Amino acid sequence: MNLRRKNRLWIACGLLTGLGVTLALLLYALRANIDLFYTPGEILYGKRETNLLPQPGQRLRVGGLVQPGSVSRSPSTLAVTFRLYDGEGEVQVSYQGILPDLFREGQGVVVQGELLPGNRVAAKEVLAKHDENYTPPEVKNAMQPRAGRGENAL
Repeated sequence: MNLRRKNRLWIACGLLTGLGVTLALLLYALRANIDLFYTPGEILYGKRETNLLPQPGQRLRVGGLVQPGSVSRSPSTLAVTFRLYDGEGEVQVSYQGILPDLFREGQGVVVQGELLPGNRVAAKEVLAKHDENYTPPEVKNAMQPRAGRGENAL
């Protein structure tokens, strides 16, 4: 092999290695910023396809209905706690801030935050739906109980 071909081969190998390292670092950085969508039942029992449970400390989005009678507001701060439920379970959500105008009991919401031990969610953002007839497909499917678990399984 002549010197010119050998240099080209080293340059090509270096570029491919650099591209691979860059891609690996990019995927690692994106992994930390992905927020996966869960329903309360999926937090308790795992995703339907894989049965994988989210881990405490994981960032996620949770969609469900605000359980009537569960909203508790602090009189001196903007702290509020409430429960989200679907056809399979419920999770406790705590939030510090101003809630959307459309937020109310029995209303569908999506919260974005971090899962805490004990299947509690520390929300950083609360989104309320804008149309009373719309239910996200994930929430609508989750409202139907799984076979063998029953409606009130918690």
